[in-house]
Amino acid sequence: MMTLAPWTEQWQHFTSDVREQFWGDLTQHTRQSWQDFLSRMSVEARDRYLGVREYERSPERTDARNGFYEREFVTRLGTLRVRVARTRQRAFLPAGLGRLERRTAEVLVLIREAFLRGLSTRAVGRVVALITAEPVSAQTVSRLTRDLDQAVAQFHQAPLADDWRYLFLDGVSLRVRRPSGRKRVHLLVVYGVRADGTRQLLAFTRSTGESQAAWEGLLHDLYRRGLEGRQLQLIVTDGCAGLAAALQTVYPRVAHQRCWVHKLRNLLSGARRRDHAAMKADAQAIYQAASRAEAEHAARTFGHRWRGAYPVLVTRLLRDLPDLLAFFQCPRGLWRTLRTTNVIERCFVEVRRRTRPMVCFVNVPSVERIIY
Repeated sequence: MMTLAPWTEQWQHFTSDVREQFWGDLTQHTRQSWQDFLSRMSVEARDRYLGVREYERSPERTDARNGFYEREFVTRLGTLRVRVARTRQRAFLPAGLGRLERRTAEVLVLIREAFLRGLSTRAVGRVVALITAEPVSAQTVSRLTRDLDQAVAQFHQAPLADDWRYLFLDGVSLRVRRPSGRKRVHLLVVYGVRADGTRQLLAFTRSTGESQAAWEGLLHDLYRRGLEGRQLQLIVTDGCAGLAAALQTVYPRVAHQRCWVHKLRNLLSGARRRDHAAMKADAQAIYQAASRAEAEHAARTFGHRWRGAYPVLVTRLLRDLPDLLAFFQCPRGLWRTLRTTNVIERCFVEVRRRTRPMVCFVNVPSVERIIY
């Protein structure tokens, strides 16, 4: 077996070299064929314009040939260097090549998708160069991604169908690089789920905080765009007081569910560390109960055990209990999903993963592009 190893290794190198040479030659021949084809198209377009071919004369023509210039065009095959025919008055780009366009639509999509999926602007340039042999600068990548601004504007104004069954609302903060230093941009986010399980980010807006006025502005915008709430069954929030008040203004008839993750975090933050494990287990017994009646019994048990040590925490928990148990009115299979705002948190995990290579957003419009 050991005597065969060198031959096996040599065979692998041989096949690898043949494969690389074959595809390299094929790509080169294909690229050259396209360059020749596009150049011929340019010459034929010039001849049709002049009405005569090269070395022919005509007293009726008003223009004359003026040689060629080379134009580089980046494609999936690499960079094509096309000879563009011209006259003294105009040039003749082959059909399909825009006057100022240097890259095919496929290459532009590759640049944009690579950027949006987590590569930094510099890394995008290196990846595109591997495919097209044409380096792309970080500035070019940033400029091309700005084309998303129009799509973002359309997203904010798009009509909404009134077929959403559950809404999740939460505030999210992201870092932005400003001239005065790094700061945080606060976002109000609305995520929707239909009865068939399809889900979508419905709206987001920048805000200085989670006041009632800020949330009312976003909710009124949802209503104006068509989400009147006729089929809404439950709205899940993080427990923000301003948001709860805004819901009573815009969607007063829809049940309100407070997020148990946020509530549990608030409970533990007010308790001594040695009590965290026991208090967490008692709180989990409430929302993991098999029915609302069992959950209310578990809440009373929680109160009896912890009222002496933490009377304020227990009072707040029992006061908020109706909103904490609203998810029990929904189908059992959805209880785990509807008792927290984790769907929004999971959505923004991807946003934060994307922004990690760039440390923070360069400006506020870039925040909206990435989220969109």
